[in-house]
Amino acid sequence: MMKKALIAVSISLLLGGCGDATNSSGSEKAGSVIKQSSVSEQLDTIYNDYFEQNLKLNPLLATYIGDKRYNDQLPNYLSKQHIAKQRDLNQRFLEKISGINVEQLSRSQRISYDIFKRKLELELEGLKYPEHLIPINQFYNLAGRLAMLGSGESAQPFNTVQDYENWALRMEQIPRLFEQAIANMKEGVEKNIVQPRVLIEKAIPQITAHIDENVENTLFWAPITNLSESVTESEAKQLQQRYKQVLSDTVMPAYKKLATYLKEEYLPHTRTESFGIGQLPGGDAWYQHRIEANTSTQLSADRIHKIGKDEVARIHSEMRDIMEEIEFDGNLAQFFDFMTNDPQFIYESREAMVEDYRSLRSTVDERVSQLFDIFPKADYEVRKVEEFREQSASSGSYQSAPVDGSRPAIFYLNTYDLGSRPNWAKTALFLHEAAPGHHFQISIQQELEDLPEFRKYGRETAYTEGWGLYSEALGYDLGLYDDPYQRFGQLAAELWRSIRLVVDTGIHSKGWTRQEVLDYMYANAPVAEARAVSEAERFMALPGQALAYKVGELKISELRRRAEDKLGDKFDIKEFHRVVLEDGAVPLVILEQKVRRWIAERL
Repeated sequence: MMKKALIAVSISLLLGGCGDATNSSGSEKAGSVIKQSSVSEQLDTIYNDYFEQNLKLNPLLATYIGDKRYNDQLPNYLSKQHIAKQRDLNQRFLEKISGINVEQLSRSQRISYDIFKRKLELELEGLKYPEHLIPINQFYNLAGRLAMLGSGESAQPFNTVQDYENWALRMEQIPRLFEQAIANMKEGVEKNIVQPRVLIEKAIPQITAHIDENVENTLFWAPITNLSESVTESEAKQLQQRYKQVLSDTVMPAYKKLATYLKEEYLPHTRTESFGIGQLPGGDAWYQHRIEANTSTQLSADRIHKIGKDEVARIHSEMRDIMEEIEFDGNLAQFFDFMTNDPQFIYESREAMVEDYRSLRSTVDERVSQLFDIFPKADYEVRKVEEFREQSASSGSYQSAPVDGSRPAIFYLNTYDLGSRPNWAKTALFLHEAAPGHHFQISIQQELEDLPEFRKYGRETAYTEGWGLYSEALGYDLGLYDDPYQRFGQLAAELWRSIRLVVDTGIHSKGWTRQEVLDYMYANAPVAEARAVSEAERFMALPGQALAYKVGELKISELRRRAEDKLGDKFDIKEFHRVVLEDGAVPLVILEQKVRRWIAERL
């Protein structure tokens, strides 16, 4: 059984009930089969048309999912014209589905319909807010994102001469995008919509790290250094000349201009007293939208803040049980200090850390079939976070594999400041980012043959991150937490997600300062300064995103307990996990309907 105390707060109530919106059509009138088929085909056409038009409008998305048709394009997606096109696209397709008779849809068709409608409505709502006026932060830095694409280690392919030419054409479009970012930030300064100063201070060195008079020293030159074997010697010389010219004449000046603007003009106007979007014009509604988009609930910031504090108290109690088990002499704060600073928990080198995580894989691979009968086809690898972004990156992250299988998925492991990456965090972090966490859920979703394309590559953050956090606790079922220190690591990871509920709402709704956030972290969790700082600044940069983990995990854990209680001996953990995963990512309310229906069928 998964080690989990009963949660006092019912997320069912917080979701506002769970009426069955995914009505089954099993009792439709005779003769409706033709109509249903017609409606089904009509919806499939709508979904496909939307997906194709959205990819054309957002070619970077196409590249990341392995669609190579637009690999030479980099539209000015920060411009008002592009935003208007996105708004028009969503509005047109929302109108297209408004005439659909949902009563004629099967259960699975209704799930897709509801998700599609909600997606368009949320995106349209999001476009009302001036996100484009704050386009640069240290976590999702568009300059760093482009550098990663150009490194040859990300989604942009470098296998053929045409691949190299595609990227050269994309690089030539970088200045327009950066100039738009600068124009937007200037407008933001006029409207008092600017980033906190600390975020821009972290973003500037990320950008300058890619600037070098000798372009052969930059990350962009790596594909030339590692030329594909399919490239001939004469083609190689042409590519070297082409890249040297584009990098010297186009890319480097663009990066310099962006860095100079941020440092000399934008930085003096950034915020030093407030850090959340709640303090910006229209910020309260903006943040509430981010809550809904990330949690798929109507929870208020105050309610989430309270849930977080309750969970922190519960987890502290379980940590005290571990203190008794290992006979630790001291209070919880002293235990945190011991777990954070004792040398036995610190890796000797970056390489040792990566190898330790890689070695855990074989153990997980051997045992995971105890809990699952559904597996991804895609492979994955463990890789270090690149040094240019490691100071602001999270402890771990996952990048899915393209559907063509041209490369494996990647579990990025942050090895920066080993003192802040204790070895007791290993099991929980691996289970979350790799298997059976993000790798299982995201890869299985992308491999579902009957799923509309917009759902294969869609993300429901509360479901996706909730599954990742739930997967951490599966280590109990897999026998991976016999060591009390690894068990502490699981509790510490869960505690961290609970703290996120408190501090994210604190920053963006209650006006907490950066120092108030750090003080709360230090008082309630075993965390070294480097991680506390990067996490606090992450919350500033990504309003509401950190809420998804715990809200989603609470729901999935609650549904498992419900199934175990109702089904008793009939409960099958493999069946439960299949039910959760088999339709891909869904809003939490739809997930609850799916599980309740499964329980009723099993009974």
